[in-house]
Amino acid sequence: MHAIWLAHLKNYHATVKDHYVAHFGDIPAELKDTQAGATIMADLSHYGLIQFSGSDAQSFLQSQLSCDVKEINPQKAQYGSYCTPKGRILASFLLWQKSEDYLMQLPASLGASILKRLSLYVLRAKVQVTDASDTTVRIGIRGQNAVELIGEITGLKLNSNQPRSVVHGENISILCLSQHRMELIIPIEDASIIWKHLARYARPVGAACWDWLDIQSGIPVILPETQEAFLPQMVNLDAIGGVSFKKGCYPGQEIVARTQYLGKLKRRMFLAHISTDEAVKAGDELYSIDMNNQSSGRIVNAVPSPNGGFDVLTVIQQSSVDAHQIHWQSLNGPVLEIKLLPYSLNA
Repeated sequence: MHAIWLAHLKNYHATVKDHYVAHFGDIPAELKDTQAGATIMADLSHYGLIQFSGSDAQSFLQSQLSCDVKEINPQKAQYGSYCTPKGRILASFLLWQKSEDYLMQLPASLGASILKRLSLYVLRAKVQVTDASDTTVRIGIRGQNAVELIGEITGLKLNSNQPRSVVHGENISILCLSQHRMELIIPIEDASIIWKHLARYARPVGAACWDWLDIQSGIPVILPETQEAFLPQMVNLDAIGGVSFKKGCYPGQEIVARTQYLGKLKRRMFLAHISTDEAVKAGDELYSIDMNNQSSGRIVNAVPSPNGGFDVLTVIQQSSVDAHQIHWQSLNGPVLEIKLLPYSLNA
């Protein structure tokens, strides 16, 4: 997090831990307001940004990522994944284009390692891969009046009815994640003024609130604890446009395609609630009686629930979900309450 931006956030009483905003003084109230649909705003410094520049940027990314980069343009962003040759996800991300450059947003905890690994494969391609995390500030805003509020500040007209649409202004980009949820990408020198204006109408909240919205939306975020644990389809990336089965080769493509066409996908990601006072974390194991003491799944993402306990995205053996109770950490642990995802799954 840039020092100037850190100082600004602390002026708004932000509690910052490990370069992310934990809260603005009252986590339970912030979560409750988020759940209730209040207009909220969040600093997104817990995400990093990798920039790809050069005439070969598109073809390079097309050869490395699970999504079809050719479908991305300055008006359209896309989810995707970067995998090992065995098809296991090293990182999930949101990718968009600004001018001729591509920008990849992923957890800050993965940024350096993914940048280094992708750079190894540039070879003679005309591509520059750089860390752009501290060149901009990213602010998330959610609320019924978010479109009007952002339009008033920026003068830009948003197409919020089109998920993952992008609008660019002279010094700002806006990602429309859903009808009432947007992300602003702003130069550091302009960020404090925009934050001040937004804060007149929106409640500042910690990173967990924005992550809770991702969980409710069924958007998986791969973290260091879950790297190489899942195929893209296991975390439903195929359901949100993050996997193309028509494009050419990329690391893991053969295994990802084989799993899709041979119908061998035994695990899927589910939205669930766990009633416990103990901390639930990404990577935690799940168990069901049918698996003979072997794990039947793993937590992908977890945040405190506004109602107590934890809300989670979790990959689970589909047969176990259909026939048995799923327990957190052991067969004696709390039972998961499976919830409906906001999208349908084909398998």
